[in-house]
Amino acid sequence: MSTPAYNFFIDTHAHIYADRFIADRQEALRRAAEANVQKIFMPNVDHTSIDAMMEVERLNPAQYFATMGLHPTSVNKDFQRELYIVEDWLSKRKFAAIGEMGTDLYWDKTFWEEQKEAFAVQVGWAKQYQLPVIIHCRETIDETIALVEQLQDGKLTGVFHCFTGSAEQAQKIAKLNFYLGIGGVATFKKGGLDVVLPEVPLEKIVLETDSPYLAPVPHRGKRNEPAYIPLIARQVADIKKISLEEVQQQTTLNALQLFQQIG
Repeated sequence: MSTPAYNFFIDTHAHIYADRFIADRQEALRRAAEANVQKIFMPNVDHTSIDAMMEVERLNPAQYFATMGLHPTSVNKDFQRELYIVEDWLSKRKFAAIGEMGTDLYWDKTFWEEQKEAFAVQVGWAKQYQLPVIIHCRETIDETIALVEQLQDGKLTGVFHCFTGSAEQAQKIAKLNFYLGIGGVATFKKGGLDVVLPEVPLEKIVLETDSPYLAPVPHRGKRNEPAYIPLIARQVADIKKISLEEVQQQTTLNALQLFQQIG
């Protein structure tokens, strides 16, 4: 049986609920729809982001999908209280994924052990609820790959969000049954992905903006938004020397499989 053609885009990682969209959120969502970005997955940060995220999801639950998790930069001495809130929400309803979770040594190295503990706890919930994980790993990609290797039991999948690593790291991630989240960095002249993406199977790539951060060229330095997904897709197509349509269809299929929207 042939795979159906998916003639639309998916933004697998957008904080469209963030305060930077307060003034024109509806317009940004309209621009996304006009750019044929038909589904947007929203990673949670901590207890402060839940209400706004849920509010966006309620606008159209078939297009905007909430996830539930604790971002590593929100892991501090009270992280167990934050995890209790995540656990409570997971017990109440279905979410698209566990996330945004992971590790981060860019901003603060104080709570590294707590970050690893929070990582393991959230992976446990992903297995319990049979959900993918959305992994943040800023300046910790090797350490995070090692954590996943320890916890992978064949039941774990997810995405390494905002991937900017090497071809070797990409191959390790793919072997772990994970996808690479490719965003605006792919369009940066010194982003480095021009030499990595040719080594990565398209079947292991999903597209993301990380809105409002990391806007692609020609919008670099400005607020990012889901409507820019086609710019990222075009860059992936150019780097891999394939058609935009092929990137669109395969990355959309990948995202639908990742988030269990098709069998």
